[in-house]
Amino acid sequence: MTLAEALRAATRRLAGAGIAGAGRDARRLLAHAAGLAPERLTLHMSEPLPPGAGDRFEAALAARLERRPVAQIVGARAFWGREFAVTPDTLDPRPETETLVAAALEAPFARLLDLGTGTGCLAVTLLAEREAATGTATDISPRALSVARVNAERHDVAGRLDLVEADWGAGLAGRFDLVVSNPPYIAAADMAGLAPEVRCHEPWGALTDGADGLTAYRRIAAAAPALMAPGGRLIVETGPGQAAAVAELFAAAGLALTGTRADMDGRERAVTARTA
Repeated sequence: MTLAEALRAATRRLAGAGIAGAGRDARRLLAHAAGLAPERLTLHMSEPLPPGAGDRFEAALAARLERRPVAQIVGARAFWGREFAVTPDTLDPRPETETLVAAALEAPFARLLDLGTGTGCLAVTLLAEREAATGTATDISPRALSVARVNAERHDVAGRLDLVEADWGAGLAGRFDLVVSNPPYIAAADMAGLAPEVRCHEPWGALTDGADGLTAYRRIAAAAPALMAPGGRLIVETGPGQAAAVAELFAAAGLALTGTRADMDGRERAVTARTA
């Protein structure tokens, strides 16, 4: 069987199971099974499946049919032009989170704090983009921190990034001129409506606070002023419709609001603030 034949058959199977983007997912899984870079798959479509690739592809398709996210199956996800390791212990980096990166890079920073780092995609990306900066990234999950460490090493920033097991900013000392966070913001009442790829396979603690979706922002608002240098910036991701409530929490904590940022779909995705 050629790669082209395998791809057509797999696309039909995924589409028949109601999986959106069946062709895209089939291509990514086939490239992974064949040991090819995704962008080079087209160059090999007339070739037979390499030895062992058929079994690997079948296992990957079976996992996808169980609605496991593609990133977990292949173990990686692209973010800001870099590949990040992904496991079931971490949230799959989303394109909309790149909104925070763009906002952070609008001004210089020397010392970075990433609260609830997960894969480390924010901290690692920002340090990779600013080679003179150093940073600290926290997470309550030691398994997530292990993934973040892999990503820091992969992108050559491990020597400039301290990874700390902590509940948000608890126990941290020092002042940071940039604080970023993509906290769990989905309200408990909204969890049932999520796609099974998210609801059944990503860590709930990275998705929801089990309450109104604002608990983490309250914690960040309480902790951030003491962790921020004079004139320091705070940038957080927010869910749809949350920006106003988050801005109110930050203002009540004495932070000076500096605006919001929209994602590629035009939705308010980030709230930005400074120390007053």
